[in-house]
Amino acid sequence: MGETEKKIETHKTRCLSKMKIFLLALTCAFVSKVLSGAYTNSMLTQIERQFNLPTSLVGFINGSFEIGNLVLIIFVSYFGTKLHRPIIIGVGCVVMGLGCFLQALPHFLMNRYEYESTVSVSGNLSSNNFLCMENGTQILRPTQDPSECVKEVKSLMWVCVLIGNTIRGMGETPIMPLGISYIEDFAKSENSPLYIGVIKTGAIIGLLVGLLLGSFCANIYVDTGFVNTDELTITPSDTRWVGAWWFGFLICAGVNVLTAVPFFFLPKTLPKEGLEDDADITKNDKEEKQREEAKKEKDGLTKDFLPFIKSLSCNPVYMLFIILSVVQVNAFASSFSFLPKYLEQQYGKSASDAVFLVGIYNIPPICIGYIVGGLIMKKFKITVKQAAHVGFWLSLSHYLLHFLFFVMICDNSSVAGITVSYEGIQQDVYTGNNILADCNTACNCPTKTWDPVCGDNGLSYMSACLAGCKTSVGTGINMVFHNCSCIQAAGHSSAVLGLCGKGHDCSMMLQYFLILMSVNSFIYSLAAIPGFMVLLRCIKPEEKSLGVGLHAFCMRILAGIPAPIYFGALVDSTCLHWGTLKCGETGACRLYDTTKFRYIYLGLPAALRGSSFIPALVILILLRKHHLPGENASSGTEFIETKVTGKENECKDIHQNSKLLNDGELKIKL
Repeated sequence: MGETEKKIETHKTRCLSKMKIFLLALTCAFVSKVLSGAYTNSMLTQIERQFNLPTSLVGFINGSFEIGNLVLIIFVSYFGTKLHRPIIIGVGCVVMGLGCFLQALPHFLMNRYEYESTVSVSGNLSSNNFLCMENGTQILRPTQDPSECVKEVKSLMWVCVLIGNTIRGMGETPIMPLGISYIEDFAKSENSPLYIGVIKTGAIIGLLVGLLLGSFCANIYVDTGFVNTDELTITPSDTRWVGAWWFGFLICAGVNVLTAVPFFFLPKTLPKEGLEDDADITKNDKEEKQREEAKKEKDGLTKDFLPFIKSLSCNPVYMLFIILSVVQVNAFASSFSFLPKYLEQQYGKSASDAVFLVGIYNIPPICIGYIVGGLIMKKFKITVKQAAHVGFWLSLSHYLLHFLFFVMICDNSSVAGITVSYEGIQQDVYTGNNILADCNTACNCPTKTWDPVCGDNGLSYMSACLAGCKTSVGTGINMVFHNCSCIQAAGHSSAVLGLCGKGHDCSMMLQYFLILMSVNSFIYSLAAIPGFMVLLRCIKPEEKSLGVGLHAFCMRILAGIPAPIYFGALVDSTCLHWGTLKCGETGACRLYDTTKFRYIYLGLPAALRGSSFIPALVILILLRKHHLPGENASSGTEFIETKVTGKENECKDIHQNSKLLNDGELKIKL
């Protein structure tokens, strides 16, 4: 007897360790996949500038990840549960690594990055042809070969980034549905929320590392090591700056491949947690699994696919949850993807600083919220109804706080001829004809090239020539311009390279914005775990993996793909000045109307999230009716099935097999 107990204890320990190993491996997989996704999002601005793309096209590149994901999500979610789930997850991690490598590949196939400038990058300043020449003609650095010009303008190397992102999306497909379903199948129901909280925490760690990596790479010049950075006339805060976006993709590729290794050594199935100490139950489970495998081989894999789809489609709570998720993902995906750009344009931060601030102020509170949410769900054994209420009221609080962002604003950058007059008077947005004024008309300046300088009077000008500057001293970023006819300051008429800062008041507004963003991130993460448990517990166990996959599929095809595209197009509509390539073609946007940008960035998500509370309220009403004390199913058919296991009384699965009764009431069967 003692030997038998020892064997059972050994078997129990081994099974527990395998579950913990799988949990650790899956957490690392979430870290690597979110690391890659966060880094890609943080580099969107750099990719936009590197390839001179409009924001809408950059949004399409961002959405290509979802395209690759949805191609496989349904089939992986369904067929994956019938195959070796850990191995499929491992293969997915390797594919993600391949996608990241392809995203970095264009850097090694392209020419060196050239930014638009009236100032010679080579440092040869003898001709001073970038200054105001009242009695001469402004001469720009010519293009050496017109054929090279056409080739550069029509370059399609960004397609490689798009394809790599699509492949990365395909590789990410099995991690979420198969990993979560594996835990749900073999973990105790009371441990499942905590395990999911640990995984979500891993995802947040990946998000933090990805954003910090993005901040680091954005601060390094794209061609560092190949050009003399001392001769650069731009800084990381300049909208023409391009960071070393390719370097981080190589790191992500390596991390994804390494993460795949443990999954190839994990078993296909594990005994259910809590049953390892009962040899008879374990034996019966094994026999039952063998019978199920034999039945699958006999009936085939696809026999119950369509019935599962039909059952899920007739589940009102599940379908309403999908509608709710689609609307909210449209709001959150747009906000998160363009948050660094918003901080750049609204508060005058560099791309590197913006990404760093997003990571520091967002990720720690989200991480804490996920852990706290999982612990609360485990400790208080919160039911589906309670989880739905917790998620709803936390989301409503998050939504109401969102409106405070509308008062944390800064004015447009004061650029003479675009946002203000040359006298510094704030007026409506100017057209191209207002770029010239009496003080620079005779200078023969280019009117499209963006090479801004900041004058002593606090106004910015599109170039030193348009500021009327006639002399300069210094080289590179330390260049100073003097005798500027358009700059009227007390005894001074000089300018330096770059836009003028937005001032102390704007810096304070940024601090308020970041603090509120941290509070909102914590509230959002608290609501995430209860909301996800509602999704998991409203479907049958055998439909769980397919249900999670179908939920992800709908979010991607209805939100993940279109949201960055239409949001990017709306952002493009706020552009005040587009960059100009060396052949005269339109490049990336250099200056936005921050007021319009703010209304779009904050207003559109607010409208979308407001509409998402309609299906949320309906879900609460349905769950309230189903859980009324003493209610029985005297008529109608089953809608909710509650399974009692041991000492637990917990709603395990909610599924729809019937229609509304004639009196409009939905009945519950216990």
